[in-house]
Amino acid sequence: MQSVLAIPGAEITEPIVQVGTPARTVRGSEWVIVAFMAYAAGLALILPVAPNVRNLVVALNLGVISTYSVLTHFDAGPRTLALSVIRDWLPFGVILLAYREMGWFALPHQGHTLEANWVAWDRLILRGGAKAAIEAFGPLVPSILEIAYALVYALAPFSVAMLYLYRRRDQVDRFLFIFVVGVLLCYAQFPFWPSDPPRIVFFGQDVPSSDTIFRRFNWWMLGNYGIHTSVFPSAHVGAAFSAAFGMWKALPKHKWVSRFLLVMALLIAVATVYGRYHYVADAAAGVVMAVVALLLGRMRSGRRSRWPADSRGYRVGRLPQPVTGGMEHAA
Repeated sequence: MQSVLAIPGAEITEPIVQVGTPARTVRGSEWVIVAFMAYAAGLALILPVAPNVRNLVVALNLGVISTYSVLTHFDAGPRTLALSVIRDWLPFGVILLAYREMGWFALPHQGHTLEANWVAWDRLILRGGAKAAIEAFGPLVPSILEIAYALVYALAPFSVAMLYLYRRRDQVDRFLFIFVVGVLLCYAQFPFWPSDPPRIVFFGQDVPSSDTIFRRFNWWMLGNYGIHTSVFPSAHVGAAFSAAFGMWKALPKHKWVSRFLLVMALLIAVATVYGRYHYVADAAAGVVMAVVALLLGRMRSGRRSRWPADSRGYRVGRLPQPVTGGMEHAA
């Protein structure tokens, strides 16, 4: 016989409890990163790249996987806030490494068949009135587009900072999962679509009329830090829309954040084509990759337990509420 005693009229809360051992020591976004690191190491062994590149990629990626193994092992304790915060921000460094590795896989390709097919859509849109509409007010709109294009690198760190600001660190992995999937899906395809941007293949054609300082900055960035493996799909567009979709799911109560990011993503998509950084096909494929990431994120959320994990992987839930109103007996 078990008795549950409650004082009549007393307010009973549902205390948050933390299950004693981590239910998920590796975050969803980290599984994606580890899978991509293994994929890239496999590509290094298959593609006809230089031996020093092959060895470097394998060594670096094994190092990344080992780092995550160490972090998840030591982040299982109750007082590991510093390690947990490192895990929030480390994916951005790994994504940068993944981007550089895809550049190391660049191989010489003859002809520009893909680009010749893609540029037909660009000409139809730009010469059909889009370019004239963008330049109707002089350098104002082109400058806005170039600024948005340059700010793509800050969108994901901004998103995580907003989650911190609104005290929703528990949602960082939900955002990162969608963002990381969207970006790495783009990177994973680069070696299979060897191509060059329209600003190089079709130099001087359909270029913006205004040569703003912001455009010169983007050219400098791409000239010094860009890769030459592929432009399809557009990782700029994929990252921007993935950030917007990720914050839509991770911070639904503060809709201004995801709406702001969505506006930025649209501006970036237009900027990639207008600035001749990408083809329309690249931008469209980047959007598709972001949508796939969103769908995978929703599927993952649907499979999670009703007791979600906190930022370190502990399951968090509520204790059953005792019956109120007096003495109740249960056999």
